[in-house]
Amino acid sequence: MTDPRIEILANNLVHYSCKLKEGDRVLVSYEGDDAKPLVLSIIKEAYRTGAHPYAEIRDSEITRALMFGADEAQVAFQNEIALAEMKGMQAYIAVRGGANASELSDVPSEQQNMWFRTMRPTQDYRVNHTNWVVLRYPTPSMAQLAGTSKEAFENYYFDVCNLDYQKMSRAMDALAVRMEKAEQVRITGPGTDLSFSIKGMKGVKCDGEKNIPDGEIYTAPVKDSVSGTLSVNTASEELGFTFENIVLTFENGKIVQATANDTGRINALLDTDEGARYIGEFSFGVNPYILHPMKDTLFDEKIAGSFHFTPGNAYEDADNGNRSAVHWDLVTIQREDYGGGEILFDGELIRKDGLFVPEDLHCLNPENLK
Repeated sequence: MTDPRIEILANNLVHYSCKLKEGDRVLVSYEGDDAKPLVLSIIKEAYRTGAHPYAEIRDSEITRALMFGADEAQVAFQNEIALAEMKGMQAYIAVRGGANASELSDVPSEQQNMWFRTMRPTQDYRVNHTNWVVLRYPTPSMAQLAGTSKEAFENYYFDVCNLDYQKMSRAMDALAVRMEKAEQVRITGPGTDLSFSIKGMKGVKCDGEKNIPDGEIYTAPVKDSVSGTLSVNTASEELGFTFENIVLTFENGKIVQATANDTGRINALLDTDEGARYIGEFSFGVNPYILHPMKDTLFDEKIAGSFHFTPGNAYEDADNGNRSAVHWDLVTIQREDYGGGEILFDGELIRKDGLFVPEDLHCLNPENLK
């Protein structure tokens, strides 16, 4: 018998996130045997809707082997095939439940950069032209990252993923409006003093339609406006490597200095292309059930009381013109238990130590979103 929590999640993915309707084609891309119960529920629900589901099975170990020997012409042909398939889809659901998040860690940086840069057109089409949603599935390796038992992590996972996203969406409205009216942003905290403009940029709600779990409101800085220093206080898993102690220095929007536990590796990543040293996204995290990092971006970027700053590509719905094969969300938590911090719009204090200060934004504080 299928866990009823899985059926609720599948229903939300099909109807709320992707809004499937009769005749729609949906590509369900998944990795890991643990994810099969959810994938099967998604397929059944899609058929009940009158949609046409298709399945894609991924395996990071096989991807790793391909990456080691691939040349650019080979990857370009693979992108051609994948892009043609994606152009036939109205929706895309990705369920990731792989056994090893670090499987790609020993693939040389130049190979990884070439691979993801060459495959970027397929991702761009999916992001900009389909109804899509991406989520993890609870696995023993994720429970280990979270420092819990598998059963405890599963209970946490379904609390986080099956919350009332419609209620969250309504609560996000006021902040999205404020972001669209604001011109100057300043962020301060331990080791951080950043200033930038968001004048004319759109505020976008992430309320369960694109990511599960969800809970962020994002925009993008004017490309050349970022100045100052950012000290990132969470570890970040990127391309199979765990970066820690990241410090970025900005001048005229560009990262002019980057240090981390592997300074050579982070600079190689930021040298993927010209856009990788500029910021494509600035976002508030507001999910009340996600409080601590677990080196999984889909969870960490939604942490209540956090913000993330993203070297690389901007989304078209909050577009500052930056283009890159990189889109790397770097999360900094500003709650008191992580050292605190402030975010100001045009000199007005918006959030202090992870809690929203203006009365119209109190609805986004954790006690009001649960």
